[in-house]
Parts: sequence; C-alpha cells; structure tokens
Amino acid sequence: MASSTNGIPLPTTNGTTTTTVSNAIPTPTQPLTWFITGTSSGFGYRMALLALHRGDNVIATARSLPKLQKLVDEATSSSVPSAKTRLKTLRLDLGDSEEVIKGVVDEAVKFTGRIDVLVNNAGWGWVGMIEEASVPSTQKVMDENIMGPVKVTFAVTPHMRAQKSGTIVIIGSRSVWRAELPGIGSYAMAKAAIHAFAENLSAELAPFNIRTLLVQPGAFRTEGIYSHGWNSNIPIPDYEVLRTQALARFNSVPGNEKGDPDKAAKAIVDIVRGEGVAKGREWPKYLMLGEDAEFALRTKCATLLEELDKWADVTRGVSFDQTGSN
Repeated sequence: MASSTNGIPLPTTNGTTTTTVSNAIPTPTQPLTWFITGTSSGFGYRMALLALHRGDNVIATARSLPKLQKLVDEATSSSVPSAKTRLKTLRLDLGDSEEVIKGVVDEAVKFTGRIDVLVNNAGWGWVGMIEEASVPSTQKVMDENIMGPVKVTFAVTPHMRAQKSGTIVIIGSRSVWRAELPGIGSYAMAKAAIHAFAENLSAELAPFNIRTLLVQPGAFRTEGIYSHGWNSNIPIPDYEVLRTQALARFNSVPGNEKGDPDKAAKAIVDIVRGEGVAKGREWPKYLMLGEDAEFALRTKCATLLEELDKWADVTRGVSFDQTGSN
C-alpha cells in the first residue's frame, strides 16, 4: 500500500489484470445501439465518437441540434466506414416534459429497433454559495441533474425490459464526496440524489438483465461545471470572505485539471463493451475516474469510519433495553 500526503492509504497498482474471471464482461457479437445525452462536448461527444469507431450505432442528443454539427462532421470525416450512417442526432432538452422526452426516445428506437446502452451524461452545473442561489436556480439544478436523467431513464427502460437486456451508464460526480467545499453545494446535492437513483436501479433492473454503471469523475479538462462560471444570484455580505476564498479556488481549476477526458471516455466505452481496460474483468457497479476522485472517496470513507468509532457508544446505545430472554 502506498500512502497519501494526509495519511489516507492508497493501493499501488500497475493498471493491469492477470486473471480472467469466469463472469467477465461479455464482448458484444453484434453492434450495440447507444443513446447518449449531452453529446455536443465533453464526455458525451467523446463517447459517441468512440462508439462509432468500435462499429456501434449512436443516437446523439443535445439541447441544440446545430451544436451537434461538430460531431456529425467528425463522423463524416472518420476513417471508419459507414460511421455517418450509424449516427443519428436528435434534440433533447432535459427540461422538457416527460411526454416530450418519451417521444424523443420512441423516435430513437426506430433507428435500429432497440437501445442497448443509455448514457445519462447531460446535466447543468451551478457553482456558488448555496444560500446565494435563488430558489428558481436551485430548482433548475435539481430538475436538470435529477429529474432530467430520471425522465430519460423512465422512457428507455420499458424498451430494455422488453428486450431483456441493456446497460445504463449514469455520470455522477466526485463532488458528492466533497460536498462540504463552499461553492459546490447545489451541484453536489443533485448528484448525490442521482447516485442513489443509480444504486437503486442496479437492484431493481437486475432481474431483467439490465446492468448499471455509476461513473464518478473528478476534475477533467472538459466543458463541465467550470464553464458556467461563478454565480451569486442573491449576494449576502456575510459570505464575502468565504466567497472570495472559494472563488479563488474555483478560478484556479480550469486548465489545471489532471483528468484526460479522452482516456475517461475510452474507459467507459471499454467497460460497456468488455474490451481494453475491461477485458476479462467483472462488471463494476461503480467507476471512480481520476486520482482526485479516488482521494475524495477514500478521505470521506476514512472520515465516516473515524466518526463512527468516536461515537460508537451513542450509535449502539439507542436500541431498546434488553429485559431478558423469554
């Protein structure tokens, strides 16, 4: 075991596996059909291109169809034969009604007759002091990052249940494990809810041969929450010092992220297809991406266990008193 700078133990790894497990992720024998939200940039854009390069079909969505032109152009110029014919673009706004989103998904199914992989990637980042956000802004964060993926998932799962197979990838965030950091409260709150959603789906959809993957990335050089800027809808003088400190930290991140989005997208596609870094390995329910994501999770777990140990007497002291056995 290696040790981090604050004493959190980190395992050493050479990034390879030596044993193929009996229940390894199967490699598809036929092209998969992917439905990916938020493909105009970031992880979604990269996953769409990678899936096309692997020979799969992709339904790429975004709020604005013109913003998908870059993806279409890249597919057109691709050296992979028929890439453009295996790509369909659709407008999808997570803020739309359940009926509208269901209509988009039903239209997507007509492309190949099925959806094998759903990637809930799209979202909306809001960064700022949690009390300085207006109620409408907070509601928008919840709607876009929780109810948006929920509506898309509810539109897709009937098709997956009917075909008795499917994969649902949900892009969460390591922010859930660092929610105490000033400025990310609203975003972390929404992502915490979507993490719970993913975990429950894993249990409830397993009988239908539908698997889920909760991806929790750290900071990557994409157009993520840092592209939206800092927000103070309702400036509160009491937060002036804390806000200044948080804003300085926020502004120091863009361009200095250690995470390579190309490598992250490849890892996700590899896992879905049982190839590359996932070949011969079991399906993971959780995927932490980035050393910062790993560190955040290990630190949070260590903190929780430490608090549990300190307060174990109280934790265990609230049960009914034992009056003796009958």
